[in-house]
Amino acid sequence: MKVSVHAIYAGYRNLIRHSKYRWWVIIGTLVYLIIPFDLSPDVVPILGQLDDVVLLTLLVSEVSQVVLDWFKARKGESETPASEDAGVGKAVTVEAVPVHE
Repeated sequence: MKVSVHAIYAGYRNLIRHSKYRWWVIIGTLVYLIIPFDLSPDVVPILGQLDDVVLLTLLVSEVSQVVLDWFKARKGESETPASEDAGVGKAVTVEAVPVHE
């Protein structure tokens, strides 16, 4: 069975973005960081801290992305109809014709 780093990252990202499992993943990650039994124990000079740093970086980046998405969605719900009349955010369809020499 072949497991890639990309597959592990995608699985972690999908779990943390799923509202049903989000808190379980966050709590599980924090528990993993706190307990002394890791994939590579913390007593090993560099490798011991490397998995913790990578996991903490992944947790912070994904949680911050979830929070940013939540703020964007909330901001989108609170927009007033007056801003839509001003033409802000409307798309314009343009037909392009290639020019040949």
